[in-house]
Amino acid sequence: MAGEQGKDHKPEGRPELGEVDGILLPKATCNEWSRIQSFQAKPDDLLICTYPKAGTTWIQEIVDMIQQEGDLEKCQRAPVHQRHPFIEWARPPQPSGVEQADAMPSPRTLKTHLPVKLLPRSFWEQKCKFLYVARNAKDCMVSYFHFQRMSKVVPDPGTWPEYFETFMAGKVGWGPWYDHVKGWWKAKDSHHMLFLFYEDIKKNPKREIQKVVQFLGKPLDEATLDKIVHHTSFDVMKDNPMANRAGVPASPMRTFVYFPSCWKGTVGDWKNHFTVAQNERFNENYRRKMADTTLTFSMEF
Repeated sequence: MAGEQGKDHKPEGRPELGEVDGILLPKATCNEWSRIQSFQAKPDDLLICTYPKAGTTWIQEIVDMIQQEGDLEKCQRAPVHQRHPFIEWARPPQPSGVEQADAMPSPRTLKTHLPVKLLPRSFWEQKCKFLYVARNAKDCMVSYFHFQRMSKVVPDPGTWPEYFETFMAGKVGWGPWYDHVKGWWKAKDSHHMLFLFYEDIKKNPKREIQKVVQFLGKPLDEATLDKIVHHTSFDVMKDNPMANRAGVPASPMRTFVYFPSCWKGTVGDWKNHFTVAQNERFNENYRRKMADTTLTFSMEF
């Protein structure tokens, strides 16, 4: 088992989470909450929405390459977190996500991990486009665990058995996976939204990227589409410093960490972590919590 740590091990300097309306969020985000909630969306904004570790950077690169019509040089203009401001991000003294977005000319592509109930109201009022990517809960849990082990800007996850319980209880940043995916799945029926599945993009990237092309209204020729499929593959992206965050300089205030080893991009990696007992417990809990939705996931290929 990867990452087993002593139960008493509590690394110093790890930030704690705060809470907004029952959802755990970084304390710095909570401190900026009134400003985040009053954010002014624009009708031509595109908001990329995901639960953490559900393929966010992957879909950001796909969207950007489509918007830049496959021009690699334009896609290398800045790190991904600067190209697409993270609206609830706050880590003083760095510019907040709201400040980055406010300074960006239209049309803007923005990013959020917020559940439906916490999204700033202006996004609904302005009838923005939403692009949601959902990933199966088991792989999300495993990826989130590794991310929290390796990133200094999120709470320490503890051991895998401890984290399994934490995730099951929804006591992680941005709240329970179940509420997040079900909330956005329901919202798609009344808003301009493309809802994609991580597993589908992995299985048939060209087909799913074509859906994004159509949604964004940017028709591309076959050669450009094939180029985008190639350059947004995991093998290529993990070596792209503008996507993997290797280009972010190390400093005491460093926001992101570089860990390409986490970038497996696989479906079914949970089988390398879940015990038989954990899997049984998870499946029982999953059936109960997903009984009220038509949303279904592929847990493996």
